[in-house]
Amino acid sequence: MTADHQMVAGIGWFSIVRLGTVQAAIGAIVMLATSLLNRVMVVEYAIAASIPAALVAWHYGVQLSRPVWGHTSDRSAHRSSWIIGGLGILALGTLLSVDATIMMGSKGVFPVLFAIVGFSMIGLGVGMSGTALLALLASRVSLERKPAAAAISWTMMVAGIVVAAGVSGSYLDPFTETRLAVVTSLVVLVAFCAAVLALHGLERGSAPVANGPPNPHIALREVIQNIWKDAPARRFTYFVFISMLAYSMQDLILEPFAGFVFNMTPGESTRLAGVQHSGILLGMLISGAGGSLLAKKYGRNSRAWIILGCFSSAVMLLGLSFSATVGPAWPLKANVFALGVANGIFAVAAVGAMLQLASDGRTSGEGARMGVWGAAQAIAFGSGGLLGALIVDQLRARLGGDSIAFQTVFAVEAAMFVVAALIATATHMTRPTLSREAVTL
Repeated sequence: MTADHQMVAGIGWFSIVRLGTVQAAIGAIVMLATSLLNRVMVVEYAIAASIPAALVAWHYGVQLSRPVWGHTSDRSAHRSSWIIGGLGILALGTLLSVDATIMMGSKGVFPVLFAIVGFSMIGLGVGMSGTALLALLASRVSLERKPAAAAISWTMMVAGIVVAAGVSGSYLDPFTETRLAVVTSLVVLVAFCAAVLALHGLERGSAPVANGPPNPHIALREVIQNIWKDAPARRFTYFVFISMLAYSMQDLILEPFAGFVFNMTPGESTRLAGVQHSGILLGMLISGAGGSLLAKKYGRNSRAWIILGCFSSAVMLLGLSFSATVGPAWPLKANVFALGVANGIFAVAAVGAMLQLASDGRTSGEGARMGVWGAAQAIAFGSGGLLGALIVDQLRARLGGDSIAFQTVFAVEAAMFVVAALIATATHMTRPTLSREAVTL
């Protein structure tokens, strides 16, 4: 195989699965902090729910550093070192957070301070490893494989979360502090080792399919300014923020909605969340497979899938909004499953578009662009769930009714998805890529 052919072909499917394994490891470790420790703090240690919520929000805030790590990885010979370094910080931060949680059994401010340090490291590690990983995908995966690569990566991340949750849940009962420390340590160790093995030698066996490294002497501030001057990149940043805000606003209100309006028990509402995630996985597979087939035949088409996913999500959210007035007669499970499918189509198409547009930088590398979009996503995720819950609480208190409160939030989410689709429509994702060397000469 010649060097030129290798640069066009990019990495193979097995290497894409290896990178998906790294994404699964990241998801598995993060789940311990954002889900498991959240529950332990509130239930086992009777800590106010606002404390773990604030810690999770803080870890998203720390991820505003993503552009820094992306730009730094652009100027490095290998991105794998940044991925492994970020995973190491993430792993240590998670273990420190576990220790801080156990210390919360005794009163005092020190456990909270340790938890802040731990969640800061978690945010830092996720930002460093996640941004470098996406940049590696963008620079090493060929155009026609990027939609499928996005689907594989995100599906494996969800699988990593599910497996880690299942394993940790199985071995934590009956709950003891020793069990918590041992189980979480083993999950972190296995995830970290799996990621390191998956990355071993991957960059040495492939060449970038993108335009080559940007000018290493350009400062981060200038890189971000150049990205912001690029109209498609700027519009895509708006799209990422608005769409991910709409995507995350339902996280904390869907199960309460099922309980208040449809009189579901906690077990039934939990199963409803499982129905939604099943739909998300199906939507991811549809978007990944269909996007790659059409990209191979017609070229880039992420925009069409994004628009389909956004409008479908808006329609399903309007259905949920309408169901608030109908009540138990509405086919809620079917509606939620269809919403999951639409969300999955949108999410994978959005990531696929990120991988495509990241390689279009003329003076900026894939890492810097992924960092900017990752920071926008972190802000949206950090505020979306909280914003949705606050709106529901305020409307329930002021209007004295459950239905209209949830109805309003779902309608707002639908409107935001429509706005995101309109932004995607105006964003050109088919611009021919110019080599950075040609621009800088």
